[in-house]
Order: sequence, then C-alpha cells, then structure tokens
Amino acid sequence: MKLSIRFFDDREVRAVWDEENAKWRFSVLDVVAVLANQDDYEKTRNYRKYLKAKLKKEGNQLGSVTTHFKLQSPDGKMRSSNVLDANEVIELARNFPSKQANRFVQRFIYGDDTIDGKSKQKAYALFASSFVDSIEVGTAKGLQQIHAYIFGGLYDFAGKIRQKNISKG
Repeated sequence: MKLSIRFFDDREVRAVWDEENAKWRFSVLDVVAVLANQDDYEKTRNYRKYLKAKLKKEGNQLGSVTTHFKLQSPDGKMRSSNVLDANEVIELARNFPSKQANRFVQRFIYGDDTIDGKSKQKAYALFASSFVDSIEVGTAKGLQQIHAYIFGGLYDFAGKIRQKNISKG
C-alpha cells in the first residue's frame, strides 16, 4: 500500500494510493482539520459530522460519497478512514466556510510539492533539455520516453505500458 503525507501550513494530510482506480485518496478528517485550522481531533470529528449533515441538508451528496481505506491513526494503529479523491477534496474545500479554503485548493492542485507540481517541473525541464531532441516523434516508444521522464520517481509505472484498464464507464 502506498501512503503519502502532504503538508499545508505545517499540517499533515494523509493520502493513500487507490490501486484499483489509479488515484490518490485523502483523509477527510485531515482536510477538515486544515480548513478549520483545528488541532483537536475530537473537535475536527464533530465538525466533520456537522458539515456532513449540513451538506446533506443542502442536497450536496459529497458527505456520503466517501470511500474507506486504512490509514495510520494518531494512536499508531491502522484504522478504516473516510477518504476523498482529489476532485472531491476540491469540492469539499469549495463548500467549506473558511477564508483559507481557496488558498488550500490552489496549493492542493498546483503546489510544487504535489504530483502535478512535480510533474509540471519535470515537463519544463524536459522541454528545456537536449533529451527532447532524442525522443522518437509520433511513436508509442516516444510517448513512453516522455512519460518516464515526467513521472519517473512519482509513479512506479512511469514509462511502462499498463495492462490495467483505468477508463471510466
């Protein structure tokens, strides 16, 4: 199981890789703690319950779409935790009554320490390097070379042709 910790203003947001759907999922409680600027675990849990009920009352299904994955809890044990994918985290932040929610969304999506941020940096480096001239244009091998360069070190499948169907629908 791949686990990751993202930081926002020195606060941890635990993440787990969902192999079946090929995407990262993030701890709902950690995101709520960041958005509410809350350190107390019980207060964060209570606020999450309140927010879930509020969203449900407004007809927003976000509170009920969570998936469960095991994450290490503050007591060190692996516990089933509510998680959201990146799009759901963004939706939660956009519905959150907090001034820092917009800043969180911007950093969450585009920050240099995110996979998107790191891959963007690598893409710029590829474009600026002489390696780009050696890539086979218009071939699967060329696409694999680009993918390996941009996502190498971020994903273990970088540059490989996957046999798993990850399409939606």
